[in-house]
Amino acid sequence: MKTTMLALAAGLSLVVVQAHADVKGQIVNAETHAGLAAKATAIDGVHMHLHHALNCLVGPNGAGFDAKQMNPCAHSGNGAIPDSTDAAKKKSLQAAADKAASGIAATDLATAQKDASETEAMLKPLE
Repeated sequence: MKTTMLALAAGLSLVVVQAHADVKGQIVNAETHAGLAAKATAIDGVHMHLHHALNCLVGPNGAGFDAKQMNPCAHSGNGAIPDSTDAAKKKSLQAAADKAASGIAATDLATAQKDASETEAMLKPLE
């Protein structure tokens, strides 16, 4: 009986933690990865970190989420965009996600790095 009650309490704690998404943490994480992408010296590195940033922004059910790439925000919520309750912030986050997607689509290193740098700059004031 004690074991069942402890398991139930632990399960409820997990549900409560998941209900309180860390939007700020997801934005900071996305910003960090956009910055890493901007500093990457090879196109694959830029794309990889921009995928990480995009995954943090859109979450696993969002447009552009790539399950083959790491999601550094997997335990922080469902993505900064879906977890945000502020309409203006959602719009700004979506613009940053679009810029990250543009960098992922770029085949030129300098263009991809520029998009990554712009993504980072767009996220900074949203922290």
